[in-house]
Amino acid sequence: MKKAILFAAVALAASAPVQAGAPADAKVTLGVDRLTSGIPGDGPLSVEDIEAWLGDEANHVTLEVTLPAGLKLGQSQIKGLKANPLTRAKIELGRQLYFDTRLSSDNTVSCASCHHPQEGFSRHTQFGIGVDGQKGGRNSPVSYNRILSDAQFWDGRADSLEAQAVGPIANPIEMGNTHAAAVAGLKAIPGYAMQFDSIFPGTGVTIDNVGLAIAAFERAIVTGPSPYDHREAFKRFASLEQEDIDEMKEDDPELYEEYKALEMAAFANPMSESAVRGQALFFGKKASCSNCHVGANLADEKYHNLGVGMDADKPDWGRYDVTKAEADKGAFKTPTIRNVALSAPYMHDGSQATLEEVVEHYNKGGLKNRWLSEKITPLNLTKQEKVDLVEFMRACTGDYPHIATGRLPK
Repeated sequence: MKKAILFAAVALAASAPVQAGAPADAKVTLGVDRLTSGIPGDGPLSVEDIEAWLGDEANHVTLEVTLPAGLKLGQSQIKGLKANPLTRAKIELGRQLYFDTRLSSDNTVSCASCHHPQEGFSRHTQFGIGVDGQKGGRNSPVSYNRILSDAQFWDGRADSLEAQAVGPIANPIEMGNTHAAAVAGLKAIPGYAMQFDSIFPGTGVTIDNVGLAIAAFERAIVTGPSPYDHREAFKRFASLEQEDIDEMKEDDPELYEEYKALEMAAFANPMSESAVRGQALFFGKKASCSNCHVGANLADEKYHNLGVGMDADKPDWGRYDVTKAEADKGAFKTPTIRNVALSAPYMHDGSQATLEEVVEHYNKGGLKNRWLSEKITPLNLTKQEKVDLVEFMRACTGDYPHIATGRLPK
């Protein structure tokens, strides 16, 4: 028996448990539909709907969360829960706020206007579009898997998800509102006032609490396991021979059941041969994509100059505008590769329409400039290798939880 493999399987199966002693209804794996599918029922939320929801103590229990397979490897990197614990009620309030256009000055723009579930929690436009059809200067970054990220925006100017959540409300070309006016508007809606008073006793509706609620909802949006994750999970069993499997079935039935479940998942969610080759390139020395796209979320949370937009008359300086450090000129935050196939166009300026264009940009070594990252060099990929890299990125696509976009307070 290849016992080292089996011992590793046991260790991985036992990784990242929730804390002992928590009530059963407090232990949740993120990505489950019931956290983000809204208060049960149809149509706008009435005061009676909200009263019944708030009256259920289970909705106020602090949740102890684990991440789904794949992302679970980043369990120890979860951000923000000490300062902003998750509850079902807070997540639900954040969901309502995320989709409510009444946060904007003219009741036309919500968070979802630039970060919509049907468009990969981004938007298929080059730039974000705000009130009066105004366009920003950057592509809308994705709003999923933010539970593994501290600083937000392409330039990292928001030091938390809470700070990011309220920034667009007062941005004149996004929601075009003021924080004071947004708070006053929410206070005038009985269903919102009730929820804020219940979830944030003593403070109620404040702009800080708006940020806490929206951030709680966004932390509940995570990507499920992808074909890449299923293949990786089964890999530790893949080299076993039949006699090893038979021995495992007899000696350790529980481990055998895990083996069969992982085998079935990998079979049901296969990676193509092209994607498998692309994975080797992605993590290998030739393409070296994992120099930046690393960790559970396949993103290093750092800032790099790739040369994108640096040939403009007035380049976007990105991270430099935050830090004023010369080395940060033209540097932008590494986006996740997870579900990247769903969030075109790409790069901070939305200038690259397809993943094929992104690969070609890297293949040529970016656009030369004095601040170009030392990690960006010509790759000399063949035509097939370019295809394989794209196929691997597509194989990093997992399911999102079901998100209710309606059911807002009257």
